[in-house]
Amino acid sequence: MIYDYQALRVKYKDYANINQKISIEAKKGNLTKIKKGLYTDNLLLDRLVISNVCFAPSYISFEYALSFYGLIPEHIAMYTSACFGKKNNKTYRVNDTTFEYRSIPDEAFPYGIKFYKNEAGMRYKMASKEKCLCDTLYSKYPVRSIKDLKILLFEDLRIDEFEFMKLDFKFIKEVAPLYHSNTLLTLAKYVEGIDENN
Repeated sequence: MIYDYQALRVKYKDYANINQKISIEAKKGNLTKIKKGLYTDNLLLDRLVISNVCFAPSYISFEYALSFYGLIPEHIAMYTSACFGKKNNKTYRVNDTTFEYRSIPDEAFPYGIKFYKNEAGMRYKMASKEKCLCDTLYSKYPVRSIKDLKILLFEDLRIDEFEFMKLDFKFIKEVAPLYHSNTLLTLAKYVEGIDENN
């Protein structure tokens, strides 16, 4: 479970020195500090939820989500998330866990976000298959031709072509212009061509 300082004050209300109690529990490994004023008592279980609350507003996306959905073959150890309105990428390290945040355009941010629950029933936000692909392409080197896009998709990122064909192309075509990116416009053009041929 994740606790802010007020929740810990309630949890340890019977102790005279609450700050000392928090410090003792942290030294014992019963609490892990996420950042100032935010703790977890189960880092392994809470990692996906922590991704959302460590730096907000954000949702899990990019390579972690691509791996989660089976769009790429690699297992991704880093928890990658999308945010907006930030000039630079942000990285937090909690023990041996890394949380990375990358900016996408404000206009594109609210679309294609899904809600999941971890084993403890705590909710977290993750991009849909289509949205994490769009976010990822936005973060990569720009391409303008469908030939170069296919190299980026299926050779560089190693996107599974069978899974790619199952994506919601209508959503991609709707959200792509919101990135103001030649790569995303090329993706929209590519999936439009697939739709026309099917």
